[in-house]
Amino acid sequence: MCGRYVTVSKVKAVEKRFNAEVLAPEKWTFNTNVGPGSNAPVITNHNPESVQRFQFGFTPHWSKKPMYVFNARSEGDFNSDNNPNYRGAKGIIHKPMFQNSIRDKRCLVLADAFVEGPEVEKLNKPYLVYLRERRPFAFAGVWDEWVNTETGEILRSFAILTTVANSLMQKIGHHRSPVILEPDAELDWLSRDLPLSEVTSLLEPYDAALMNAYPINKAIKNPRSQGLELLKPVGQRVFTEYDYEIYDELKLEGMGETRARQRKRQQEDPPSGQQSLF
Repeated sequence: MCGRYVTVSKVKAVEKRFNAEVLAPEKWTFNTNVGPGSNAPVITNHNPESVQRFQFGFTPHWSKKPMYVFNARSEGDFNSDNNPNYRGAKGIIHKPMFQNSIRDKRCLVLADAFVEGPEVEKLNKPYLVYLRERRPFAFAGVWDEWVNTETGEILRSFAILTTVANSLMQKIGHHRSPVILEPDAELDWLSRDLPLSEVTSLLEPYDAALMNAYPINKAIKNPRSQGLELLKPVGQRVFTEYDYEIYDELKLEGMGETRARQRKRQQEDPPSGQQSLF
């Protein structure tokens, strides 16, 4: 399940990419270990022109207490064995937890990469997963608004939708994939007029040929851990690449370092051994 991900893009990059204004940009921070309970950037179908910060970990409006459900299965109760070839009904539309939100409260969950591990070892053997040529990107999400009846506090929270594992997730040994939207499907996902059949048609695994992953240190499993070192590769990429160093790009974003400054630093301190991959 997708329970950890990365957000390090700068405000201007996010605003340009999604054509939306970041609210309270002075509070914008990068996060190398977004997990349940974290506040993270989303764009909702109720306010598609703004980037807001909601809690990762979904609580339906009817709940008596916060629930922190971070993933929503597209198949609902179907495909219990997580068959990667499943192409049947999207049972999420019948799940009490999500049946209202999938119809009327959808959101884009903004990310630069995500963390996944094998089904057995989980985050004891984590991989950083990224898109080869697109960053930031958007997961398909659902959200809701819950009111604490004792305090009147309003909690806006979200979950990431998951679907069957693509070939990259299968190579990692994981049984699910988060739903990653193509850029031309993002506005559809946010449309409040999109027929439900077209909404569910978007809940498909992303093309593995456009993705890659590499192993990182298991320190990422600690939800309080932060820092760019968490994203440093400790092994080779799943699919061989020769011309893309994604770790260095994320490091630039997180440190606010210009490319000119990076070149100067590299000249003063030339790299040795294994190259950075992300």
